[in-house]
Amino acid sequence: MEFDFTALEPEGRYRLLTNFVGPRPIALVTTRSAAGHDNAAPMSFFNVFSHDPPIVVLGIQPRLNGDEKDTVANIRRTGEFVVNMVDMALSQQMLICGLGFGSEIDELKMAGLRAGACSKIGVSYVADAPCSMECRVERLIDYPRRVLVLGEVVNMHVRRDCLDAEGRYVNPDVYQPIARLHADNYITSDRQLVLKAPPISDFANPPASRRR
Repeated sequence: MEFDFTALEPEGRYRLLTNFVGPRPIALVTTRSAAGHDNAAPMSFFNVFSHDPPIVVLGIQPRLNGDEKDTVANIRRTGEFVVNMVDMALSQQMLICGLGFGSEIDELKMAGLRAGACSKIGVSYVADAPCSMECRVERLIDYPRRVLVLGEVVNMHVRRDCLDAEGRYVNPDVYQPIARLHADNYITSDRQLVLKAPPISDFANPPASRRR
């Protein structure tokens, strides 16, 4: 089957892209409202795209009525946000934060999440998250039905048990983030495996069967 994306309706494009591009990591994004309270919302259109400079990207669509979501409005006003990674321990709280509360509601309090004070920006992070990335907006790219938020990571909070004894690499027995597949289907990384490529020297003189 082939699908012409230049003719396909948005719902069809969404269904195909989100069904086949996965698992997608979940960013529980915290921002500061105009009234001064915390806002939190999960985003699965998210990933890290560069380490030098350290850039993460969020893709955020408007509400069904076309209005900007609180996350975007807060990011435009303050130029700051936090990406909190989500594991199984935070999965239900993450879903609560995505219920679409009014702008006056503090989602962290509603979900029973502890807020921590950021070091470099005026936004709270989720204190129990495996890791949280303090971000400043590098640029915003606006489309009619989507805004891409490029954020530069300026500080990272990592829960100590998520790192190895030397504090250099992730501890896979502890850090097991969840990711979204499609609809209400998610996956967790509790079953990890190591894959190593063979040395390139193995292919210097490929066998005859490989030359054909």
